[in-house]
Amino acid sequence: MTTVLEILRSLPAVGQLLETPPIAALLERHPRALVVGEIQLQLEQLRQQIQAGFVGAAELETTLDGLPEKVVRELGQRLAASLRPVVNATGVLIHTNAGRAPLSHGTVQAMSRLASGYSNLEYDLSRRGRGSRDQHFEGRIVRLLGCQAATVCNNNAAALFLILNTLAVGRRVLVSRGELVEIGGSFRIPEILAASGAVLREVGTTNKTRLSDYRNALDEGTALILKVHASNFRIVGFTEQAHTGELAELARQANIPLVEDVGSGLLFDDDHPSLRREPSVVSTLSAGADLVCFSGDKLLGGPQAGVITGRKGLIRRIRKNPLMRALRVDKTTYAALEHVLTEYEQGDWRNTIPIHRMLRVGRESIQQRALVLAERLVGTSLRSELVEGASLSGGGSAPEEHIPTWLLALRHRDLSANQLEERLRLGDPPILVRIEEDQVRLDLRTVFPEEDAMVAEALRHLAG
Repeated sequence: MTTVLEILRSLPAVGQLLETPPIAALLERHPRALVVGEIQLQLEQLRQQIQAGFVGAAELETTLDGLPEKVVRELGQRLAASLRPVVNATGVLIHTNAGRAPLSHGTVQAMSRLASGYSNLEYDLSRRGRGSRDQHFEGRIVRLLGCQAATVCNNNAAALFLILNTLAVGRRVLVSRGELVEIGGSFRIPEILAASGAVLREVGTTNKTRLSDYRNALDEGTALILKVHASNFRIVGFTEQAHTGELAELARQANIPLVEDVGSGLLFDDDHPSLRREPSVVSTLSAGADLVCFSGDKLLGGPQAGVITGRKGLIRRIRKNPLMRALRVDKTTYAALEHVLTEYEQGDWRNTIPIHRMLRVGRESIQQRALVLAERLVGTSLRSELVEGASLSGGGSAPEEHIPTWLLALRHRDLSANQLEERLRLGDPPILVRIEEDQVRLDLRTVFPEEDAMVAEALRHLAG
């Protein structure tokens, strides 16, 4: 009987494996040290499997025969990019796990142009001296919204943190109990307040908070009133809340700012059915809010960013906060924001910004694309049918607002819905779908038309 020690002694040396054709070819594409490191890693893993009894004398020859190919495969996987494009067929437009809002082609080109070389990010070309980063987007957003000033940091949670840390350290911030929300990733408004150094003062109840609740809570230790849009849920029924206009008047009387976090970044009031209840930035500013913060990568349709707009004096104080340097954005984000805001200025943003274009795609158009896709699956092991369904804005915007759509519903002859979903998700490219009523369902609202052929090919490949 072959002992474990004898099996270990029969393992090849690194030099022997380097001479095998698959690994010799690998050396032509990668540094020797990188390849040797992978060989050593695979040999060590094999030694451990032998010592644990998982690989014996009977399995050794087959294992060693496949070792060169395994080295090639594992090294390829290790060097492959972890962050990959996916096809979003879920019907969730602002899909947080899939990168939120896709950018327009023009925005991507603007980012690429700035990323590949030097720029005047903090250089004032007209004055031949140091300039401000915000100069590259502030003028545009001020013109669009009619506000006094604006600044930007790396996301909306950071924007709220900066506001509180600048204006309310050691002092009380009035917030309705119904607005103490969790904004995703387990980040909660009370925790952001605590981390900023502000002191939370809850007012009202979960379902009813009146203006008088805020008025009764005001005292000399109050720094500001904070209003937070409940962007990912809705309280219905026996409810009441104080509106921005009346809170702004109360804040003026108390000589403190009113800050509103509108979350989604919808710049203007929109008559689209799914957005009719979503507060816009411009309407919130017009109602009297002193500062309004929002995300750049949701309904704005831009990059990840936290935008703060409002009164010039307050924005100036926020810019001087030492933490602004830690939370500032880079040149590509400024390039993206500038381009997106230009699309708004030109007035064609509903057609150029992908999120808003997807929102407005008609059901008939989606139905026709789904029918074409279904036709390509005829005669395969996939059975398809079209069913009515709903798309969602997603990403903490327009909660519970459903957008009518058509879904391509699939069943595989041999695979369960979960198995089919897994194969699509782990395929190349990965395709994200939903499972409903034991069917895999695809919503083409969130699939770019140029991706249709790719989706069809992936499905035909799975169908055998």
